Amino acid sequence: MKKALALLLLAGLTLRAEEALQTFPGCTLVEAEWADGDSFPVRLPDGRHVTARLYGADCIEWHVNDETLARRLRAQRRYFGIADTDAASSMKTARDFGKQAALRTRDLLTKPFTVHTAFAGTRGNGEKERAYAFVTTSDGKDLSTILVEEGLARAFGVTRQLPDGTSGSEYRDTLADLELTAAAAKKGIWSVTDWTHLAENRAKERRESAELQMVLKESQSTSAIDPNTATAEELQSLPGIGKKLAQRIISARNTKPLRSIDDLLAIKGITPKRVRALTAKIQFANKASP
Repeated sequence: MKKALALLLLAGLTLRAEEALQTFPGCTLVEAEWADGDSFPVRLPDGRHVTARLYGADCIEWHVNDETLARRLRAQRRYFGIADTDAASSMKTARDFGKQAALRTRDLLTKPFTVHTAFAGTRGNGEKERAYAFVTTSDGKDLSTILVEEGLARAFGVTRQLPDGTSGSEYRDTLADLELTAAAAKKGIWSVTDWTHLAENRAKERRESAELQMVLKESQSTSAIDPNTATAEELQSLPGIGKKLAQRIISARNTKPLRSIDDLLAIKGITPKRVRALTAKIQFANKASP
């Protein structure tokens, strides 16, 4: 266990050492009904399909078909200050802007474009990969930057060092400045912002989000699963565990019981970063003998 703790500590110090970006020019957009402004399928030059999730930008959801997406849409609506007086009307307005962002992305990616990705944030399902990415349009512009500049996205989410060497923090700050400029100019979604109640609505969202996180934390503490007995589906419900890793875990436990984090780290593909996300969601029923 000491070895595992040491590895986790080391991971906390080294997770910022980012993997190198891979650059794929000549990518094309794949039509998909579920695509939105910041997440969409692309075809790489080698024929692979990858779902690209933009670094640094967050467009409003417009395909809302479950409770999680509904809560996300509500948070986005309140962030942009779309009036909270009539929930149904406000949600429709927000979703309309989400659709507008999706159409704008589609227009900007009509011609072949370049994808820069380290395939971070992937969660394989055996059929397609999902990856955070920078997308450069055919005329050399950063897609996230365009969407934020036009008021169709907020500066929000995961960032990292850019292909040109610009740091992730500088990129984040630049996008935040562009968001402020777009808001001041009442571009895109900011054209319908209810500035009078913006602070109130954002505060409401923070309170409700904090309450939800508290409930989820309590629930997770009582619903941890044992990697030795979990089904493949239960294993895939864990953060960062896709179909392939679930099968590797099952194969490993069939050889001998998994008794500690050390045993998980011995499985190919289970990194200290993944283990850190798993610790609150798993428990080992078969403890190693002292």
